Amino acid sequence: MSSFNIKNDLTWRDFLIRLGLIIITVAIIVWMMPRSSQHNFKIEKGRPWIYTDLKAPFDFPIYKSDEAVRAERDSIMKQYEPYYIMNSEIVGKQVRQFSKDYSNGIPGLHNDYISIISNRLHRLYEQGIMSNSEYAKISKDTSRFVRIVSGKNATSSQISHVYSVVSAYEQLFQDQTLAKHREVLQKCNLNDYITPNLTYDKERSEASLNDLQNSIPLASGLVQRGEKIIDRGDIVDGKTYNKLLSFQKEMERQNVDQEKIRLNIMGQLLYTAILITCFTIFLTLFRKDYFEKVRSTTMLYALIVLFTIIASAMVEHSVLHVYIVPFAMVPIFIRVFMDSRTAFMAHSTMVLTCACFLQYPLEFVAVELVAGLVAIFSLRELSSRSQLFWTAVSVTLAGILTNLALDWIRINDISKISYSEYNYLIINGVLLFCSYPLLYVIEKAFGFTSNITLIELSDMNKAVLRKMSEVAPGTFQHSIQVGNLAAEIANKIGAKSQLVRTGALYHDIGKIVNPIYFTENQSGVNPHEKMNPIDSAQMIISHVTEGTKLADKYNLPDVIKEFITTHHGQGKTKYFYVQYKNAHPNDDVDDLLFTYPGPNPFTKEQAILMMADTVEAASRSLPDYTEKSIRELVNRLIDAQVAEGYFKECPITFRDIAYAKTVLIEKLKTIYHTRLSYPELKK
Repeated sequence: MSSFNIKNDLTWRDFLIRLGLIIITVAIIVWMMPRSSQHNFKIEKGRPWIYTDLKAPFDFPIYKSDEAVRAERDSIMKQYEPYYIMNSEIVGKQVRQFSKDYSNGIPGLHNDYISIISNRLHRLYEQGIMSNSEYAKISKDTSRFVRIVSGKNATSSQISHVYSVVSAYEQLFQDQTLAKHREVLQKCNLNDYITPNLTYDKERSEASLNDLQNSIPLASGLVQRGEKIIDRGDIVDGKTYNKLLSFQKEMERQNVDQEKIRLNIMGQLLYTAILITCFTIFLTLFRKDYFEKVRSTTMLYALIVLFTIIASAMVEHSVLHVYIVPFAMVPIFIRVFMDSRTAFMAHSTMVLTCACFLQYPLEFVAVELVAGLVAIFSLRELSSRSQLFWTAVSVTLAGILTNLALDWIRINDISKISYSEYNYLIINGVLLFCSYPLLYVIEKAFGFTSNITLIELSDMNKAVLRKMSEVAPGTFQHSIQVGNLAAEIANKIGAKSQLVRTGALYHDIGKIVNPIYFTENQSGVNPHEKMNPIDSAQMIISHVTEGTKLADKYNLPDVIKEFITTHHGQGKTKYFYVQYKNAHPNDDVDDLLFTYPGPNPFTKEQAILMMADTVEAASRSLPDYTEKSIRELVNRLIDAQVAEGYFKECPITFRDIAYAKTVLIEKLKTIYHTRLSYPELKK
């Protein structure tokens, strides 16, 4: 099928579903992506630079550190002079009020003291009086100056020359002339005539402060475009640290531009849409059946989205290193539950998507692609827990070796190699050990069944199998034999041998309910002899429905239940059907009374089980076991199944069926070969 025929093979409904899947996936990924990909590195002073060589892509200033700027601001604040406006009307008002209140003189003092006190009040107001709270704020440093505005003039005055209301009152009594009469003057309440005449000028003060702060240069140099900032492996010293921080700040400043943000988002949308669309086209062309199972598509796209979001969050918040994310889990899960090609395509799509928001994506893409390939190769067929252990070890070694190779290519001095990345890769390997417990989570969340689960289900100590061996031993032996035959066929034609072997063990568990009605469990007594053909047929057919009930009771996976319902398909119980037809030649026969509920097999493994089950059961009735009789039996039974259309709904080929016949013939010849009779010892 070519890509030009995709639309012809899809209905509009299918096309819209795939389109919606692409749109939703792209929207979620881009929404979580960091908006800038050019400054996502972690700067550690005194540590080696773990990224590639860095050159300035544009001119940018070397900004001073926050501590240096803060120190300069503290220093320049000593030159800061806040503005205070002097109210010249207050002095006249207060002196006049004093003269008026004591126009008759001060009791116990000469009248000259009225003019003396008025003169001293004039002096205090000329120096300037602030409120007590205002004066407390600025009087901590007595060497500082304030600028006093009087009319159009502004003069600087040292803090120590300005008074608060309290200090002005005290200053009155420090005068030698007034100090002698302190007790008398205190009765005059002179503090009533002392009030602030200096008011803080917020506008002028803040303007002056801004001018001073703006005069501090924030940069101490300039890095020109193309100039080397740091090489990989170099130690980040103080000077280089400031350069890197300055580069980061400049990038953040430039990224505030809405137009650049808009272009960044558009680029991310286009890039991600291309990758997700290509992945969807791959599934449409080569794995179309996955779209028929919601669980398959859900798991594929969910894994890509989940790991991309985790990587985005780590980059956005500069958490450790992106190598710590166990991306190889994605191909591991997909390989276990689906196939290798899909695992590699999903892994490649995820890695390339994450690469777009990393500063230096080459190393990341190389390391993660190699790790993913090794994960896929090492899990060609998962059959034991230890495989996941060795997969984690292999993936870790592959990642470390790939990263080391890139280091040797880029760095000509071994001493400059940063080993922190290798520590992250080792942590990544440790996290891969979580794949085993997470497999169980994936199975339950999406309804898959792994080979490990199938192997566990094949344990003969499982309750239902142990019960079958006790209650229906003939059926139990038949199931084991069918499993062996079916597994051999599966290995020959490239089907899932463990799946069909486990399915064979459980396909006849329904016979546990009434074992005596099935030939392999009878010992001379056949209850069907006393039953009419319809009842006998219904009893035989019931082992399918009873089997599904037992499967539900023992929580067997759906994939095993499907073997129970399909191993007879929609065939007939021919023995009783023919018996009834012969006994009632003139009556119309209701075929449904003799027909299994089905459905017919719809997977290759189910078709294999149907062939193995039918042939193994029928082989027990052969009068003699010769190569000719076995070959004729196998060909007759399987050709009849093909002719009756049992395999029309499953993807099995005539070539596969021919191989299946060959395997069955050879295995039955081995099983039923003639044994030599041992000679007896003559007496």
